[in-house]
Amino acid sequence: MKTLVLGASLNPSRYSNRAVKLLRVYQHEVIAVGRDEGSIDEVKIKHSFTVDDKIDTVTVYLSQEHQKQYYEKIVAAKPRRIIFNPGAENSELEKIAQANGILSEEACTLVLLNTNQY
Repeated sequence: MKTLVLGASLNPSRYSNRAVKLLRVYQHEVIAVGRDEGSIDEVKIKHSFTVDDKIDTVTVYLSQEHQKQYYEKIVAAKPRRIIFNPGAENSELEKIAQANGILSEEACTLVLLNTNQY
């Protein structure tokens, strides 16, 4: 399964950074999109993603305002689901996702992984 981490950070104390690392521990393929270029272990942080990336899950670590620029691209990528991590809740994007057959949930990716619910 390929996961897009939207809002990936180079800062190891940020939850998005921890999520990238834990997703790799659980052997998920990760696409990291963030503001700053660099790498989280072997995963390069990009500024964008393509709809051809065949994304299963989008896990969001951006505020609602910063998510807007990605709405169309997320829908076009046709992921199976979107996970809104704490602080990234967005009823507008949830409605758009639902209208396009994309599941969404407000949850913590780290908790889901650690409790085998991912």
